[in-house]
Amino acid sequence: MKNAWFIAMKDLKYLVRQWETALWLFVMPIVFFYFIGTVTGGMTGMATAKTALAVHVPEDAGFLADEVIRRLEENDFDVYYPEKPGDIRKYAPRLSFPAGFTDSVLAGAKTKLYLQSKGSSLTKDYDEIRTGRATYTVLADLAAAEKDGRPPTKESLAALDQTKRALTLKVEPAGKRKHVPLGFEQSIPGMMVMFTLLVLLTSSASTLVQERNEGLLRRLASTPITRGELILGKWIGRMILGGVQIVFAMLAGTVLFSFDWGPSLPMILLVMLGWGALCASLGLFLGNIARTEAQAVGIGVLSACILAAIGGCWWPIEITPDWVQTLQKLVPPGWTMDAMHKLISFELGAASAIPHLVVLFVAAWVVGRVAARGFRYA
Repeated sequence: MKNAWFIAMKDLKYLVRQWETALWLFVMPIVFFYFIGTVTGGMTGMATAKTALAVHVPEDAGFLADEVIRRLEENDFDVYYPEKPGDIRKYAPRLSFPAGFTDSVLAGAKTKLYLQSKGSSLTKDYDEIRTGRATYTVLADLAAAEKDGRPPTKESLAALDQTKRALTLKVEPAGKRKHVPLGFEQSIPGMMVMFTLLVLLTSSASTLVQERNEGLLRRLASTPITRGELILGKWIGRMILGGVQIVFAMLAGTVLFSFDWGPSLPMILLVMLGWGALCASLGLFLGNIARTEAQAVGIGVLSACILAAIGGCWWPIEITPDWVQTLQKLVPPGWTMDAMHKLISFELGAASAIPHLVVLFVAAWVVGRVAARGFRYA
């Protein structure tokens, strides 16, 4: 064990001294925490903040225009009217009603509302969804009033609105936390998982290839250090490197972004320990099969990015198609992220992550055994 520890410490010192490793260990995680967290956090902002909406209503638009505007305000639009109708084009988003709007609708004619929205496609889609909801609910009330034999008037719609609904829908986030896990609650665990894999696939694998190509491993073969001690030392060094990555990421998330790890912090640490062990084994495995440093880095970066995207590190996996959600269950980052969300986002308790923990440690052992059998001095 003494020889293995000696190899581990030498490897760790060499890896940390490389500026590329230090950059991806200590700088890039914070950058990605902020960038991804800010981008996905905007989704939460859209869902909670009111949007200013300029509205042009002709004098003969009728009472249905007022009904639509009331529904727009219920859908988090802050409706305002430009002082001069001709200035409506200066505003965005903006909504224009056609002349004779109510008469056209009641006559059964095809009637269009004109919505103009600027910004990202996501913002435009959200504006369109809320505007559509406002107009469709007015049409639904008109249909309900007609079915009940009520005349289509402002008073009949108001009376219908006071009627007790036969069916109501209550939507709330799963788990104990009463808000959607977006923003930094998604980016910090996700980027921590991704960067642990990225660093241990690239830096550790390329270093092993370099040592083999330069004959350093052949020199170690002539020393009293056994093959098993050498492999164990290499694995321990990479495991400690992954631990440094994880601890730094958790501290940075806590101090810089006020991240709340929830009540199951010990289990979170165990899950990340299992993840670090698996990444260390994967780094050794890639270092065995890669022939050049460029191969090790290229395969490592590509694999880490693809697995992170599929595993739900970049975005909530719930927003992806069903086949991606199924595929997440088959990749290691997916196991880890599912455990992290159970522990952090939904606070389901430490027991909920036990299956993930077992799978991570078993996978680390299996991949480590395969890497050890395939280990080459030259």
